[in-house]
Amino acid sequence: MSKTPLAIRLAPWIATIALIAVWELAVDLFKIPQFFLPSPWAVGKAIVEYWPALYRNSLFTLSTTLVGFALAVGFGLLLGLAVGWSRAINAGIYPLMIGFNAIPKVAVVPILVLWFGIGFVPAVLTAFLISFFPIVVNVATGLATIEPELEDVLKALGASKLDIMRKVGIPRALPYFFGSLKVAITLAFVGSVISESVASNTGIGNLMLQAQAQFQVPLIFAGLVALAVEGIVMYALMAMLEARMTGWAQRSGFAQG
Repeated sequence: MSKTPLAIRLAPWIATIALIAVWELAVDLFKIPQFFLPSPWAVGKAIVEYWPALYRNSLFTLSTTLVGFALAVGFGLLLGLAVGWSRAINAGIYPLMIGFNAIPKVAVVPILVLWFGIGFVPAVLTAFLISFFPIVVNVATGLATIEPELEDVLKALGASKLDIMRKVGIPRALPYFFGSLKVAITLAFVGSVISESVASNTGIGNLMLQAQAQFQVPLIFAGLVALAVEGIVMYALMAMLEARMTGWAQRSGFAQG
């Protein structure tokens, strides 16, 4: 194995260890109070002490995130194809999507609570609402990469618009689609936690809110660590899926993610 791939594999671990070391050193050197910024050691103790609650709430957050993300993938793909297919649909729907995406999703959660109550459903819908937009935009952008000259040539050869979409447009949009999944999955976690902080009795967001009320700052950071781990794992899975499904579109030697 060459030195360069090994260095790339070790780089995230080295950076993480360096961050923890600097964090621990800064807390000790500047005598930062634990209620302001707990040390990594205190956060680790909180993870061990509250592991059952962290595990249970992490599973709830992960489940709402994945369900909302799955809905965003299905809906975003279909809407992205529609927006990229028709200029009329693009002109009509795109401004509405931009306007809706500009609305802070925390302002939408109370409406979802009125409609569906607190708990699982609002968290799923918030994850969906915050993560579908990047998928729509990227799929539509991928379809827009078809050169007008190529489209004219294909039409002259007898290809219908549907043929062009299936055989040229969709393959070209795939790298954009799978690339957008890495962004969408992280946003889905944000949506779930927002909803759990406002309208849920379960989940990492609710756990952190309770810890804040009790001034258990190490537990708050433990919740952040749990979210970070889940986000990194899901991002890595999306990156692996992207590399597997669209490896033909990636440059040799280019590091993804």
